[in-house]
Amino acid sequence: MKNGMIRTNKGFFEITVTVNGEKKELSVKNGEFLLDALRRHGWKGTKKGCDTGDCGSCAVLLNGKPVLGCLAPAVTAHGGVLTTIEGLGTVHAPHPLQRAFVEAGAVQCGFCIPGMILSSKHLLDRTPDPTDAEIRKALDGNLCRCTGYVKQVEAVKNAAKRLKAKC
Repeated sequence: MKNGMIRTNKGFFEITVTVNGEKKELSVKNGEFLLDALRRHGWKGTKKGCDTGDCGSCAVLLNGKPVLGCLAPAVTAHGGVLTTIEGLGTVHAPHPLQRAFVEAGAVQCGFCIPGMILSSKHLLDRTPDPTDAEIRKALDGNLCRCTGYVKQVEAVKNAAKRLKAKC
């Protein structure tokens, strides 16, 4: 087994993963996808959309990079660092991206937003002052049925300005 992962006799694997800054030991089913394991363990912010990797609603950050939770086997997170939307900010202390999405009106039904915000965070972690084209490329795997993406691009640009001002 990989790095001390233990397979139980009931078809589960015991994995260790840091989720939103807290080290956790999770039981994951043999063949279970990361999205389903996260939701089963209480992280409901990660959304189940298409279940085929086409919509991006299930995106989480694994070791700082976006992964589609509906396609990633849960065991691949063993030993890794996961960030879900719950780990980015709170209602009372939102992350600058969360605040910018709300202020720009980029949140309508909200279903796609966790994946969009985490994809945007990955972009801003690598590219602090992205162009519109870079933002659109970063959001390319995230489908939104409510908008034309103009407000999401505006939100990412506004968050980039805020994050730059903090430095």
